[in-house]
Amino acid sequence: MITMLPRGFSIGQVRIASPLVQAALSGYSDRAMRVLARRHGAAYAVGEVLLDKFVAEAKQGRKASARLAVADEEHPVGGQLMGADPDGFAPAARRLVAEGYDVIDINFGCPVKKVLGRCRGGFLLSQPATALEIVGRVRDAVPPHVPVTLKMRRGIDHSRASRDNFWTIFEGAFARGAAAITVHGRTVEQRYVGPSDWSFLSDVKRQAGQRTVIGSGDLFSAAACVAMLEQTGVDGVSVARGAIGNPWIFGQALALLAGEPPTAPPTVHEQRDVLREHWSLAAELHGEAVAGRSMRKFAIKYSRLHPDHLAVRDAFVAVRMATDWADVLDRFYAEDFPGRDPTHDVDETADCGVTPDAD
Repeated sequence: MITMLPRGFSIGQVRIASPLVQAALSGYSDRAMRVLARRHGAAYAVGEVLLDKFVAEAKQGRKASARLAVADEEHPVGGQLMGADPDGFAPAARRLVAEGYDVIDINFGCPVKKVLGRCRGGFLLSQPATALEIVGRVRDAVPPHVPVTLKMRRGIDHSRASRDNFWTIFEGAFARGAAAITVHGRTVEQRYVGPSDWSFLSDVKRQAGQRTVIGSGDLFSAAACVAMLEQTGVDGVSVARGAIGNPWIFGQALALLAGEPPTAPPTVHEQRDVLREHWSLAAELHGEAVAGRSMRKFAIKYSRLHPDHLAVRDAFVAVRMATDWADVLDRFYAEDFPGRDPTHDVDETADCGVTPDAD
């Protein structure tokens, strides 16, 4: 194993302290998840994808504030936008800057059917002219010190035309001032099925040279994060589904990068402490009632690390309020045991589709 890998990279004028990035995850990477990721070793995190219209038009209030909120401790932090009309991106980008985001990211990668049907996300990989107009509009809209980045998949499908469109957008985005590009090794057509093509990421990084490329796809363990860095030469790795309910992945990867032996999964008591911390952060952000709903999807993922994971999962599904959450912790997390390695039961169903109230 290579243990002298670069420990950081730059996105324009923004310095990222290590190669480990928390990806944008719709319905997940709110302020609470991002803060936890940063506390556990992620050097940079991106907020959940937001529709340009929602961001530009959202009124002040708890619901909108929760979707846009940034914590002092999470800088640098990126905000991700999705849309179809280039006209909608500039006001949304300016709003994200005003809310405190350090980087503006553009989503050209989401493969969800409803997103594609509305000409957003990964659909724009088939429309290079529109995609590049969006990049230019966002770059012109925000101050020069605020980097603009984008997230891409390696094309709509495996066709030659799709590959040509990828390179047109990739090179054109850098030419229009993009500071970094995140590339996922699957096509839009693949969604989350089949392996991510890391050899394509190697090709992209060779083509990019000194320009910043972040890799994405199949990062479900600390070892996978290090392997992608070693095998592809990308500047950073963007951990998406692998970080849901597992913020420890970042610290584990940092340890491997430092040449330390692999870290054991967190013990039951270590899991309990983070579950309490996550609930507190979510309740502060959303209020207890909303946190009770939103935290169930996280808890199902957290439960995979518990030795009695199926029973714990079922108990968390019934959680509604803080007292329910505390009852599950008292019942299943009172005694300390070694944690479970969940990497063999990867969930292939999560997606990046925008949440209903954002559409």
